[in-house]
Amino acid sequence: MLSSSFIWYTIIVVAVLSFLHGSTKKKKLPPGPRGVPILGHLHMIGKNPHQDLHRIAQKHGPIMYVQFGFVPHIVVSSPQAAEQFLKTYDLVFAGRPPHQAAKYLSWDQRNLSFGTYGPYWRYTRKLCTLELLSSPKISSFHAFLVEWLKHAGLERISVDLSAKVSSLTTEMSCMMVFSKKYEDKDIDERGFKVVIQEAMKLAAIRNLGDYFPFLGVLDLQGLTKRVKALSKVFDDFCEKVIDDHVRDGDQGGTKDIVDTMLSITQSRETEFQFDRRHVKAIMLDMLVASMDTTASTVEWILSELLKNPRVMGKVQKELELVVGLDRMVEESDLESLEYLDMVVKETFRLHPVAPLLLPHYSLEDCTVDGYHIPKHARIFVNTFAIGRDPSAWTDPEKFNPERFNGSSIDLRGQHFQLLPFGSGRRGCPGMQLGLIVVRLIVAQLVHCFDWKLPNNMLPSELDMTEEFGLVVTRAEHLIAVPTYRLQK
Repeated sequence: MLSSSFIWYTIIVVAVLSFLHGSTKKKKLPPGPRGVPILGHLHMIGKNPHQDLHRIAQKHGPIMYVQFGFVPHIVVSSPQAAEQFLKTYDLVFAGRPPHQAAKYLSWDQRNLSFGTYGPYWRYTRKLCTLELLSSPKISSFHAFLVEWLKHAGLERISVDLSAKVSSLTTEMSCMMVFSKKYEDKDIDERGFKVVIQEAMKLAAIRNLGDYFPFLGVLDLQGLTKRVKALSKVFDDFCEKVIDDHVRDGDQGGTKDIVDTMLSITQSRETEFQFDRRHVKAIMLDMLVASMDTTASTVEWILSELLKNPRVMGKVQKELELVVGLDRMVEESDLESLEYLDMVVKETFRLHPVAPLLLPHYSLEDCTVDGYHIPKHARIFVNTFAIGRDPSAWTDPEKFNPERFNGSSIDLRGQHFQLLPFGSGRRGCPGMQLGLIVVRLIVAQLVHCFDWKLPNNMLPSELDMTEEFGLVVTRAEHLIAVPTYRLQK
């Protein structure tokens, strides 16, 4: 039973926040739908928030105001609006909001993704870029996958491509981050894919504690309990990795980013605190960022190719001309695969793996396009909506890689029609490495094999339903039958 003091406290907090919200409304906020008391617009958002916000923004405009509980949100849904928030006023919106799930899953937001903008965050980004993300640590794991698929093709059996690609990206990510392969059992009996996807979903669920701070301690949805249990799994795994590095470090060998960070904790040369918690937060950040986004991107590309046999044929024809059929694709071939590059861009346009990016946070009051953006507002850049903006794209719902033929539009954050990696200070630092890995995996699988859907399924029947999280995945695993096609 709730105490009378708690009830009075709740009433006072609600009254104060309602007053503050009312005073904000006197300024010209962006347009938005009519909300309801207390909830604001939470009731308008369903299983796929990026789709719901796209639908609502079509009525209210590319800079839209919505209120989730007591927290103001700005939804950005056009290239022109995105440029203002991510370039013109980049520094104002370089923050990350407080986030209950991230608090537990990133050691109180000590990672790069959710870290507070400031000296520590800038140092961490530079460290990750120099020590890991610019390093050519792409291993040859894809060769093992090709060999396994070759045997599957001889037996004419269906392959769970979602599971196989996930296993491949897990191994590659562990090698890139930890310089060592880890088995699924090393993190949890459920394995890397299940555990990390659960983290992505929990971090994306609308937690009442984020929108009604005084309700956070009650954990009415049970989310905090689940997140704490998951954080224990990650903490145990990261401690194991660190212990392995401490032990192996005494024996010499190649140093990686974990060794570098451990040496920083001992040097005490930074202007801010840097301890074991920071090491674990950055380690996990790098693992999740390199694994889950890569696997999901490859899945969506292969799904579109299976759904569009004409496009699949053109990609294979280009591979035959550039590479031939007597050897496998190598990283050095990628720059010559122009049509494959178009396919990757078109897939990112229709299936951005982080359709709302990570939320930005206004560090001060700002005026954008004549609208007042209040301090501490959370900014959603809806790349799903931007990719379907009819003023930016012809036939936006159609999968058509040829739209990029002769186009200068790139996906590295300079052209705001296409923002799969974000832009500005908070743009993804692992973009270049991620693109290489994605293109190489797709090129290998399409070059080495012909693919068909199982059970005589027609391409038009392939289910493309999304499952929302910080990273949007296929709701159903992608199943296909491979046939080996190289002459070796």
